[in-house]
Amino acid sequence: MRAMREAMSAGETLVFGHRGAMAQAPMNTLAAFERARKQGADGIELDVQLSRDGQLVVVHDETVDATTDGRGRVADLNLAELKRLDAGAWFSKRFAGERIPTLDEVFDGFGRALLINVEIKASRAQVDRLDKRLADCIQRHNISERIIVSCFDPFVLRRIRPVMPTVMQGYLYVPDMPASHYLPLNELRHEARHPRHDMVDEGYMKWARAHGYFVNVWTVNDVERALRLKRLGVNVIMTDEPGRIISALQPC
Repeated sequence: MRAMREAMSAGETLVFGHRGAMAQAPMNTLAAFERARKQGADGIELDVQLSRDGQLVVVHDETVDATTDGRGRVADLNLAELKRLDAGAWFSKRFAGERIPTLDEVFDGFGRALLINVEIKASRAQVDRLDKRLADCIQRHNISERIIVSCFDPFVLRRIRPVMPTVMQGYLYVPDMPASHYLPLNELRHEARHPRHDMVDEGYMKWARAHGYFVNVWTVNDVERALRLKRLGVNVIMTDEPGRIISALQPC
């Protein structure tokens, strides 16, 4: 098992399954993460938020409407209610009965097999309830060196740093980020930049290296773009199709 920092420093471009192998299985489910593992992914990316009763659940959207047979905001449903929902049938009948996993379940199943990017889906108001729970979950599974925590809101990242000081952080951003989401670099200690892949070129990579950042890009499903990013030296490519991108990146 390699630590996240060690793996990203090894000079190879790693491939992470974006919400698992979500092109072949329902996103953010154990089935999608298992598919990514079988396809040879180095890691997975997932989204975490809190249920009404304070449980860490792996769901991308603010509501369950698009990816389950239920309706409502994740924050308004308790874990028992979320666990009753079918999170697979919307994708394919083959995945009927797939459930929303807890972060504990993902760490149990994959924490020793894959590196894991945990994206925080929490508002600044919610992070006071999430930060300690997330830190405890990572510590309980003893995988702090195999995790990177990311978020679009740098204020959230700054808030969680004191409770998990050894866990790597990645700042997610896009070109049109709202001004309220910017912090001076000296106010946010983070190890990685997570730009949308089309923001990255040779100049960007020179800037990132000069500032000591790893560069982990999303979401790359085009083979030619993946090859270009590998040549530029990005550290991680996140993709919906890890198997196809891994095959394309293999040396001839």
